[in-house]
Amino acid sequence: MKTKILGIVLIAVWIAANVACSSSPTSPGVAVTTAEAAVAAPSTATKSEVPANPSEFLASGPIIVEDQVDVSAQRDGVVAKVLAEPGTQARKGQLLAALDDRQITADLEAARARTRSTGNDLKNWEAEAKVLDSDYARAEKMWEAQIIPKEQLEHAKYKAESDQWDVKRVSELLSNAKQVERSLELELEKTQITAPFNGVVARRYIRAGQSVARNDRLFWVTAVAPMRIRVTLPERFLGHIKAGVALGISPAEGADATHRYRAKIIQVSPVVDPSSDTIEILAELSGDTGGLRPGMRADVHVPDVK
Repeated sequence: MKTKILGIVLIAVWIAANVACSSSPTSPGVAVTTAEAAVAAPSTATKSEVPANPSEFLASGPIIVEDQVDVSAQRDGVVAKVLAEPGTQARKGQLLAALDDRQITADLEAARARTRSTGNDLKNWEAEAKVLDSDYARAEKMWEAQIIPKEQLEHAKYKAESDQWDVKRVSELLSNAKQVERSLELELEKTQITAPFNGVVARRYIRAGQSVARNDRLFWVTAVAPMRIRVTLPERFLGHIKAGVALGISPAEGADATHRYRAKIIQVSPVVDPSSDTIEILAELSGDTGGLRPGMRADVHVPDVK
C-alpha cells in the first residue's frame, strides 16, 4: 500500500515539473519586471519640467501690456449712442460712446450768453471810467485856475474813483461767468466717452438707453503693444541676470509652441522675495510678435547659471 502511494506522489511531481517548463514566460496576468514597466510607461513630464535645452532655465508667465484699463463714466447720465464694439481698433481720443448732453448744452449756452453780457457791461463801465477820469483831470485844471471851488474838484475825484471800483466789480463778475462756462464745458466733455490711448476695445459693458452712474464701467480698452512678460527666477540668478539680456519666448500651448520670439530684459528686481527666494524680471518683446496676444501664457527661456 505504501508503495502505491509513493508511486502516485512521484508521478504528480513529474507532471508538475513538465507543466512549469512548458508554460510561457510571460503569460497573461503575470506582472512585468520593474525595468520593463519603466520602458513601457509613457512620460508624464511637461515641457516646463523638461526644457528642450538643459542649459536653459524655463519660467512661465502671462503676456501683459502696460496700458490696460476700464473706461468708466465720469458723471451720471443716459447712454445716447454706442460707437465701439469688442475688437474695434481705437486711437487715443476716439469717441467710443456718448451720454445724453442736451441739458448740459443748454446750460452752457446760457452761461456763454451771461459771459457775453457781463463782458459788454465791463466795456461800458470802462468807457464811463475814462470819461470820469477826463472830467477829474479837467476839474483839477479849473480848480488850479480858481474857476471852481475845491468841493467840486473833490466831487469829480470821488466819482472817478467810485467808477474804478465798479470796473473791478464787473471784471470779477466776468471772470466768474467765464469759470462757470468752463465748468460746463468740462461737464460736456465728460459726456463724450473716448479712448485713453491707442489700442483695442476688449469688452463693452453698456448699451444705448442705459442709465449709468459715475464710476460705472463702460468699456475695457487694452493696448496691443509693446507686449511684455513678467516672471520670477530663483535667487541664484541675482547678479547674473541684468537689463539688456536677450531672451527667447515661446507660447506655452498651441501649434506655435516651438517658435521662439525675441525679448529683452528691461527690469530686474533689486531685492529677493523672502517668501519664495525668487527675484522678478520684466522683459519686453521685440520684432515680429504675430500670433501673440496679451493674456496668453508663454515660456521664457533664460540662460541658466549654476
